[in-house]
Amino acid sequence: MPVKTPIPQYQWFALYTRSQSERKVAIELQHRGIEVFLPLVSRWRQWSDRKKKVEEPLFRSYVFVCISESEYYNALNVPGAVRFVTFGGKAVAIPENQIAAIRHYLHEFDEVTVDEQLLKTGEIVRIKAGPMEGLIGKLLKYKNKFRLIIQIDTIGQSIALHIPRSRVEAIGI
Repeated sequence: MPVKTPIPQYQWFALYTRSQSERKVAIELQHRGIEVFLPLVSRWRQWSDRKKKVEEPLFRSYVFVCISESEYYNALNVPGAVRFVTFGGKAVAIPENQIAAIRHYLHEFDEVTVDEQLLKTGEIVRIKAGPMEGLIGKLLKYKNKFRLIIQIDTIGQSIALHIPRSRVEAIGI
């Protein structure tokens, strides 16, 4: 009877890199055939003689890789890669919906219309509609638009989102 080989389970993991090595690590991972996600944002940088728009990593010193358990060391042996984000000595998988939320954040900023729902700064809210439905965050700002903080727990980083008020509801936590 033939032995069945298990199908490898691919999951997203956060890979910590040396400072300012995110792009080099991402390029090398791609050359090795590993699916990599390096979220970049455009920011204005001011120098003494000029101002320029540059692309920077959303999370400094992190790239995300979608790998199976057998590819851990292949990803870790890339020059500039330091370690996986771990808990209890084991690399922590990042849920697909959190990666999708980051991708959505990078592609679409929602500028919004006002509704009558009154919320307080610091209140915990849930996104009730749209591609990030179900995610929970904290209301940072209340000035004709919401600023939600979505905590990516596995790496201890936050994202500020602009989201329509009509898509948000307060939850009692």
